[in-house]
Amino acid sequence: MILRARAVWTITLLFAVISFLAGIGTAEAKIVVPLSGSIIEVDEATVNAVVTTFEQAERAIKAHDLEKVIGVYSPQYNYHGLKKDDLRKIWKDLFDEYQEIASTHLFTKIAKVGSGRDVALEVTCTGHLWAKSTTSGLYVPIDSWHEEVHYLVLEEGTWRIRGNVGESPRVLPFGTAPHPLF
Repeated sequence: MILRARAVWTITLLFAVISFLAGIGTAEAKIVVPLSGSIIEVDEATVNAVVTTFEQAERAIKAHDLEKVIGVYSPQYNYHGLKKDDLRKIWKDLFDEYQEIASTHLFTKIAKVGSGRDVALEVTCTGHLWAKSTTSGLYVPIDSWHEEVHYLVLEEGTWRIRGNVGESPRVLPFGTAPHPLF
């Protein structure tokens, strides 16, 4: 029964993602928190602040503004050993190779963990990053993720990405790749 419920949830989510992505034009970013089916354990102001963080990142990406993109990440960013300086190089290379970079984010769960100065958010996200190649002129996928849990921390009044939840294995399982950008 649990497996059947999970299968129905997965099919429903997949349908929602496909429907969501079908409405996307070329290089148009979308950030969505579905009204039904999402688990939101924070107040509306926090949801809006998280969405604003990702919208700021999208505007910076569209402008190829490396410093503003990097500003979305916490100075303590760490994901599978990748640090903020590593992200700087990755984004610079992406800006050099691609035009019209955009991403989609479907947030299906936002939960607060910790309290006080140690408060953090776990944001479950499905999405992808794509762009127009300067080499071929074609739109190409750069990255995609399914139910990745972004870990955000509040720094100087702004939510910043600190990495993703979960242990960082020394070696990733065959067929998987880290998703450091979002």
